[in-house]
Amino acid sequence: MDIVLFGKPGAGKGTQAPRLAEALGGATLSTGDVLRNAIKDGTSLGLEAKAYMNRGDLVPDTVILGIIGEALRMPLYAKGTILDGVVRTIPQAEGLGKVLASLGRKVDGVIAFDIADSEIVKRMSGRTVCSNCQTPYAGRKPGDKCDKCGGTLIRRRDDDPVAVQNRLDVYAQQTAPVFHWYKTSGAKVATVDAVGTVEDVTKRALKALGK
Repeated sequence: MDIVLFGKPGAGKGTQAPRLAEALGGATLSTGDVLRNAIKDGTSLGLEAKAYMNRGDLVPDTVILGIIGEALRMPLYAKGTILDGVVRTIPQAEGLGKVLASLGRKVDGVIAFDIADSEIVKRMSGRTVCSNCQTPYAGRKPGDKCDKCGGTLIRRRDDDPVAVQNRLDVYAQQTAPVFHWYKTSGAKVATVDAVGTVEDVTKRALKALGK
């Protein structure tokens, strides 16, 4: 199965993706990971993407989707893929559909993790990371000491409440409409309550997929 995950920043997509991949016997694919790998491996598309990034420009969808297509041809993804953060706009959704079709595959399901904005702000503003070893923490305050190395915990700039709200606004404007697009395109879509334990959310997502 090839499954597209949706959700606001901080909804838990990154946590759930590997759990769903393991349960379904597939692998997780995120845009950031395959882009970094293509650049590291020096592929032609990777070098093209790097050139855009070095100029400070956004990497075009055509290049990103080309890199995703190359990744999907790898044996790692032959048994199915959990696509995390791959689709953020309608043109990307249309492009992914064409990439999968060229491989004789399709989007088998779309899962949206649902959570209130207020809970997102609370959750993300409560995250800190060690300034030294980058170990993440939840429920710890900036200025606390890291349990691993003794470094100082800081809040990442993009986890500041104002920054989080800005990211939520961008999601509502650009990405949320894609979920409606999938509904009208005939894909199997489901909304999953993302509040609760990690295990409970995983069970809800698998149930939504009929597993």
